[in-house]
Amino acid sequence: MITLHEAKTKQDLKRFVTFPFSLYKNNKYWVPPIINDELESFDKDKNPVFKDAEAWFFLAMDGEKIVGRVAAVINHLEINEQHVKKMRFGWFDFIDDPAVSKALLEKVAEIGNENNLEYMEGPVGFSNLDKVGVLVEGFDHIGTMITWYNHPYYKNHYENLGFVKEKEYMENKFPAKNADPALFTKLNDLVKRRYGLKEVNFTKTKEVMPLADEMFDLFNETYASLSSFVPITEIQKAYFKKKYISFINPEYIKFIKDKEDKLIAFAIVMPSFSEALQKAKGKLFPFGLFHLLNAKKNSKDVIFYLIGIHPDYQNKGVTAVIFNEYYKTFNEKGIDMCYRTPELEENLAIKQMWKHFDPVVYKRRRTYRKSL
Repeated sequence: MITLHEAKTKQDLKRFVTFPFSLYKNNKYWVPPIINDELESFDKDKNPVFKDAEAWFFLAMDGEKIVGRVAAVINHLEINEQHVKKMRFGWFDFIDDPAVSKALLEKVAEIGNENNLEYMEGPVGFSNLDKVGVLVEGFDHIGTMITWYNHPYYKNHYENLGFVKEKEYMENKFPAKNADPALFTKLNDLVKRRYGLKEVNFTKTKEVMPLADEMFDLFNETYASLSSFVPITEIQKAYFKKKYISFINPEYIKFIKDKEDKLIAFAIVMPSFSEALQKAKGKLFPFGLFHLLNAKKNSKDVIFYLIGIHPDYQNKGVTAVIFNEYYKTFNEKGIDMCYRTPELEENLAIKQMWKHFDPVVYKRRRTYRKSL
């Protein structure tokens, strides 16, 4: 018989975080998180998202054995400001037993009904910078530190429980050599002259920090029109600066300013930490930190994490300026492959942005929804 146990103590939350380590043991495509980092993101005293959100963490038990987990999330900004009465759920993992997935999702639905919400959607995180989507294609490709990996049977569990597709996301890749400068060098020069733009490059993280708040403001402006977008709050900015910016090579962060010195575009690329995280096995010490620092310095694969362009400058060739700067950086560092984070299938502007680089869709993922 499957029973549910709410994880509230530090010990239980650690069991929640480490359950996938057994579920994906010896799976060469799963990328483990750093355990302490994951625990910190669930700490209501440390993660500022809990100023505007609530979360419950549940373990599915078969006797004394953990057989599944789920996080139920209510984002009050989404509900009160966007009037989207959605029950979120994520960190959803389970053995291939319908009784387990059913029990976990029924618990999420129960919380949604208690709070008078209209539907549930997942897997999603607390905010737009969290992981999103269940993998439905591309199981034979290594995951990334910013996506969830899952077994192929997950999709069937959602659909057998009456969930329907809500959003579809694509993950693309292309060889760095496809970023032919002939595609954007002339346009780069033309766009910079026409709009009085200038690129801003960095060599040290401390140079990025004073501009980080402005970058997050631009991120909010860029994606405000997308469905279910929840803006980053002021208190979250400080948290994300500490958590993300210091982890990224400063030369992989590109800013574009206008003639009035206002930030109008930015892009963030990360080295691939996938293999380093597999070697770290969830721990920074004694050797995990060494593997991560080595990847930060020497990885020949990169992930395009975020790109933001002010609405007034979208579809005006600003991406040519960004790509021109990355071409120079990638060429200097000998980058081989470029990967992109999950992008909404409906985001046609993104498709236009990348089309000249001949990207290949190598993974697809979805969120699923069900009425309450």
